[in-house]
Amino acid sequence: MAPTTTPGRRRAYIGSFTSAGGPGILTTTVNERTGALTPLTTTADTPDPSYLALSPDGTTLYAVGEQPDGTIAAYRVTDDKLELTGPPVTVGAAPTHLTLHADHVLTADYGSGSITAVPLHPDGTLKVAASGTLWHTGSGPDPGRQQEPHAHQVLPAPDGHRFLGVDLGTDSVRVCALEDGVPVVHHETPLRPGSGPRHLAVHPDGSYVYVLNELAPTITVCRWHGAEGSEGPLEALGEVPVLPGAPEGDAYPSGVAVSPDGRFVWTATRGTDVLSVLAVEGDTLRLVTTVPCGGHWPRALTYAAGTLYVANERSGDVTWFTVDQETGVPTRGGSIEAPAASCVVLNV
Repeated sequence: MAPTTTPGRRRAYIGSFTSAGGPGILTTTVNERTGALTPLTTTADTPDPSYLALSPDGTTLYAVGEQPDGTIAAYRVTDDKLELTGPPVTVGAAPTHLTLHADHVLTADYGSGSITAVPLHPDGTLKVAASGTLWHTGSGPDPGRQQEPHAHQVLPAPDGHRFLGVDLGTDSVRVCALEDGVPVVHHETPLRPGSGPRHLAVHPDGSYVYVLNELAPTITVCRWHGAEGSEGPLEALGEVPVLPGAPEGDAYPSGVAVSPDGRFVWTATRGTDVLSVLAVEGDTLRLVTTVPCGGHWPRALTYAAGTLYVANERSGDVTWFTVDQETGVPTRGGSIEAPAASCVVLNV
């Protein structure tokens, strides 16, 4: 397949909630030196494209449609626009996240508490229907948020052969695999009841998994064993706060990222509207500091090439920060308007 983008030309793609006034998917340029974003075009084919993922070669962008009748769509990427490659494919209710794994796109379906697998053609386009769905079971102690399963994220496991499904409603992370295109649970790791796990990030060496909890402003540090054993492939070691002291008012962590050298973990928290810097210290993390996120209600956090990008949903902007490579502390660089912004992905 011939390339559809110019080599070395960096782009960022911003998802948003069209139901809250967002433009759909906003394509921007990325300044090579500063990381600054400049808007280019918008694409509004998919309603509520709240989460996006790029193919490894950067030629295809996938988007969830986070609505009751959930969908995913695939776009061919060119330098200045996105071209829909075919009709959307139906997945579970209200998909909040998606990832690529073993020639499939996997979605975490918050509303239906499920993980859906959609197979891909060799050119990266979607096949016409899902190949299988995994339905989570269970609940948690929070009567308002945990009466039923709520799959919130799905990511490849450190071994590359399995994947991890984070469920806010059941306070657990499932280690799964695709078997003939059907997602199957191999092990379920329980976390503290009521913690409400939302997203996770994997240490670069694959030895640790950091699970960010939405209902308690903490990270659960987990060790990845890989092989089955008495603790299973994923073992929860303990929780670390992401905020200093007891938070006043709303405090709902949302996004988490790990530095490429494995020395720092960053989180974003809605309500307090801060970014947290945590130092990696073996089996635990240490909170270093917090800084303002540059907007209101930071829904997602992305690190790329020395820059942190924050999608601030309610203030309608994306802010970028230059990260000090010695201390891990981010310094605000600038922002662009992005109504109802929900995530940022980059082609680097």
